[in-house]
Amino acid sequence: MLLSICIPTFERVQFLKNCLNSIYIASKNVKSDFEVCISDNYSSEDIKKIVNYYKKKFFIKYNRNNENLGMGKNIIQSAMMAKGEYTWIIGNDDLLFPESLKKIFLILKSNKNIDFFFINSANLEAKYTIESKKLFNTKLIPKNLPKFSPIKKNLELNFLDLIDPKISFDYLLGIYLSIFKTLKFKNNIHIINSKLINDKNTFSNFENTAPHVKIFAKSFCKSKAYLVSEPLSVNLYGAREWNNLWDFIEIIRIPEALYEYRKNGLNFFKYHFYKNQSLKNFLPCLIKIFLAGDRGNAKYILYYKHIIKNMIYPNFYLSILYFILRKTKKYI
Repeated sequence: MLLSICIPTFERVQFLKNCLNSIYIASKNVKSDFEVCISDNYSSEDIKKIVNYYKKKFFIKYNRNNENLGMGKNIIQSAMMAKGEYTWIIGNDDLLFPESLKKIFLILKSNKNIDFFFINSANLEAKYTIESKKLFNTKLIPKNLPKFSPIKKNLELNFLDLIDPKISFDYLLGIYLSIFKTLKFKNNIHIINSKLINDKNTFSNFENTAPHVKIFAKSFCKSKAYLVSEPLSVNLYGAREWNNLWDFIEIIRIPEALYEYRKNGLNFFKYHFYKNQSLKNFLPCLIKIFLAGDRGNAKYILYYKHIIKNMIYPNFYLSILYFILRKTKKYI
């Protein structure tokens, strides 16, 4: 089997319906050479009913956890179900274009020397797909949607060259951006700290926020990668229940993702240059986090690691100026 599409899911049954329906539409353009692996994180909604419906249309493996394991652990759980040569983890609110599988199969088969593929994605407001309770037809996806990555041409490059804000501003935090060799990923699952990933508090540590990034950095640091500039998925914004934590993710977890790549070989100068860029909104975001208190995850900020160590970077201070300039420009 060539590809495992892994979906860690929790609640949001209407989004999952649309996601699976998009896979079904895309599957009509290919011979069956994929599986879908769904890890249900103890949803109260009837996920299995939807799964059973789509099992008649393509091959699905379904597992329901006996309790909610937390978001990070459920991501890993879904990937561990994969038996395909390559794995693609997507959210239950992501969609495939009708031609996506056909194009992905061609890319994978034409680049057997590649371990990791960056797959660009298009951005679409979530309410566009769920204004009615009918299944969303991906043949009606609007044209010329904004792209996640501005890169305009396909590139073969070293994996660590993907770690560039011009390619991925969140340094592969978005799970839907990556297709990778399954075996290499699974061989490095052991680097995840079991105590940290078992913490069920939302984004309370890096392990339970982005375990895939830690595994990517270790597994593929010496690998060849391939960047696909054409969006082959659609990620929906405004659907995620953790939107209120974006400030925390931006200034705490994204810089930590960058550090994982530094530990695994990212160039010293690139690391510090990108780290400074990642702090361009630091102080305004930090203020908003503390004002929000527990709702903003303020209690998970480590003063020395997340604040004092960042004071060597110019953007720590300039972030206030950037904020004032943005607000001034907006009102002018």
